[in-house]
Amino acid sequence: MAISVEKALQLIYTNIKQKSLKILPIEEALGSILAEDIIASHNLPPFDNSAMDGYAVKVEDSAKSVKVTATIFAGDNFQGELCSGTAIKIMTGARIPLGTQCIVPIEDIKELPDAIELPENLTMSRHIRFAGEDIKKETLLLKVGTPLGAHQITLLASQGISHIKVHKKPRVALFASGNELKMHFEQVEAYQLYNTNTPTLLSRAKELGCEVEFIGTAQDTMQDIKKHIQSALECDLVITSGGVSVGDADFTKEAFGAFGYKILFDKIEIKPGKPTTFGKVGETLILNLPGNPLAASLNFELFGTSIIYALSGRSDKFTNSIDVKMKEKYNLKAGRRTLIPGFFDGVFFTACKNFAPGMVSPLSIANGFIMVDASLSCLEANKTVKFISTKFSFTHTEFQNLTTV
Repeated sequence: MAISVEKALQLIYTNIKQKSLKILPIEEALGSILAEDIIASHNLPPFDNSAMDGYAVKVEDSAKSVKVTATIFAGDNFQGELCSGTAIKIMTGARIPLGTQCIVPIEDIKELPDAIELPENLTMSRHIRFAGEDIKKETLLLKVGTPLGAHQITLLASQGISHIKVHKKPRVALFASGNELKMHFEQVEAYQLYNTNTPTLLSRAKELGCEVEFIGTAQDTMQDIKKHIQSALECDLVITSGGVSVGDADFTKEAFGAFGYKILFDKIEIKPGKPTTFGKVGETLILNLPGNPLAASLNFELFGTSIIYALSGRSDKFTNSIDVKMKEKYNLKAGRRTLIPGFFDGVFFTACKNFAPGMVSPLSIANGFIMVDASLSCLEANKTVKFISTKFSFTHTEFQNLTTV
């Protein structure tokens, strides 16, 4: 019996264990998921410093001529003190001298033969960056489960952190099945097709931060499919496409059964992609996707990404959508939850004009899709819909409703 999308996602989230841990230098941690809380070990900035190239002065010297007594460069260990009636030239990032009340930018002063003239109405603390105003010592800097991008690496480097504990990246094995399929580097006959699913799914898994192994294309025989399964089971997740429907040559689920396949669901109330199947062989997760390219890709975006996010150790592992408006009216057949690929231009969502489960061209046009409730037969122009991006990672720390109703 087919289950709902929500039930399928819940089964995914409740049957996945996070990957084990390892320690990496921060230079190699990009794209990893943090496995420990990071606490700031010191203030940033670590000392009061100048935000401008200018002069350290007293507020009481507004509109006065003062003598410049020293120059401080960034990195200097200046020990002097600023006195009334004087100024100290200072560069951006240099520690401000004792007694400084504000910094006057170079362009705001008037140079005199033996002094400088300060502007009127100087204010306390202007152009001074205070110790800890960016990061305070002992505050939580990064939480466990945070994906590490360039700017998270910046925070780690700012604290002098060289190595961190992260979750190991998910290892994904991929293979397709079908006598009619040939890889793009092989010669096809008139009755054969190029295998587009495997390169597509391989690329998306890599984009999501996985280590990916391509096992090959299996023939539609029990023996060959079993051979490919055996080669894939040492990975965390095995993704197949094709062979999960009810045709005479659809052997994939049966072949997995020989290895003790525990199926958690094998039919979903969704179009396209009803035969999408998810289960486990031991601790290895199995996602069997339909053979039709568009159906395989859309269901990967809905279920495959959820599996990978959950495996990775992300705290925000739940797929999320953004509310956008339909650009124009769209009619569809009611009766089953429907996935509609299309393009979001930053304001409106436009459904692909022509798409079917076996097509590949809509994938190059679309940057996401919507999932429409079974009760709807029409989406009016300007109706708010839930857009699920395939180009950006919109995620949440709690389970989200992804269906347009």
